[in-house]
Amino acid sequence: MRVIRDSIRKKSGFMKELKQHRILYLMCLPALIVLILFCYIPFTGIWMAFTDFNVVDGIFGSKFVGFDNFTYFFNGNSTAWRVTFNTLIINLFCILFGLIVPISIAIFFNEMKGKLFKKITQSAMFFPYFLSWVVVGAIIYGFFATDVGLVNRVRETLGYEPISWYASPQYWKGIIIFANVWKWSGYNSIIYMAAMSSFDVSLFEAAEIDGANKLQRICYLTLPMLKSTAVVLVLLSVGRIFYGDFGMIYGIVGNNPSLSDAVSVIDTYVYSSMKTLGFSYSTAIGLYQSIMGLILVTLANKFVKKINDGEGLF
Repeated sequence: MRVIRDSIRKKSGFMKELKQHRILYLMCLPALIVLILFCYIPFTGIWMAFTDFNVVDGIFGSKFVGFDNFTYFFNGNSTAWRVTFNTLIINLFCILFGLIVPISIAIFFNEMKGKLFKKITQSAMFFPYFLSWVVVGAIIYGFFATDVGLVNRVRETLGYEPISWYASPQYWKGIIIFANVWKWSGYNSIIYMAAMSSFDVSLFEAAEIDGANKLQRICYLTLPMLKSTAVVLVLLSVGRIFYGDFGMIYGIVGNNPSLSDAVSVIDTYVYSSMKTLGFSYSTAIGLYQSIMGLILVTLANKFVKKINDGEGLF
């Protein structure tokens, strides 16, 4: 009887809450409908990862094969570990430099005094965000083309032999990481600048009166106060660490077979395997990416909360 009374009390409390804030709930209704239609209903497609999907029988009518798609990915295909390794290495360095460079840019702009120069420089740093990866790939080709590339021209001027960059896979992880950081740093720096705009100016004034120089104010005030923002952005990035940027890899490298072993990520592998191994296999790999991302972001969030209580995503 007590359980029934508690459930009735909770139900009446919910109805009271719903009635009291009905306008707010009605405002949320369109977004909730979109979320259900395009995020939760498509979850049923996960079942495809455990079937041998064919269009005639549909998702739920296709033959159930259990974990065969996952088994083939990990045991029957050595490419799985290579593309996973490439994805993790590229994303780890993109997260690392994608944290250091935007914070440095934001602090630089925050300390800059000349307004005109600040606006021009900030616009120039923000411009790469609007470029597609195809355009970035064309820019990189202009630098690293064997015959007309700027880098080889400079090397020849200095007396060095030109390098066949597009046939040398050892350089391309670094090139891709650099391109990613270059493209996103200006955009991400705005987030940190927005966080710095809410800082208490009196703290910096007090530190200056106490004799702290600019570097000390940055180290002991600016960086600690930016930590919570940086933690949230890093945790969001960790959640997608198993997702390679297909547009970035394909826009910069394309279908170059000489570089595929060095820079192929899980997403490019899914794209190529979909043509030969079908939708079920590709869905299984996508599910593997999602589960690993969920595990990593949960562990990272728990680790952050253990170090500093109150910080983290959830």
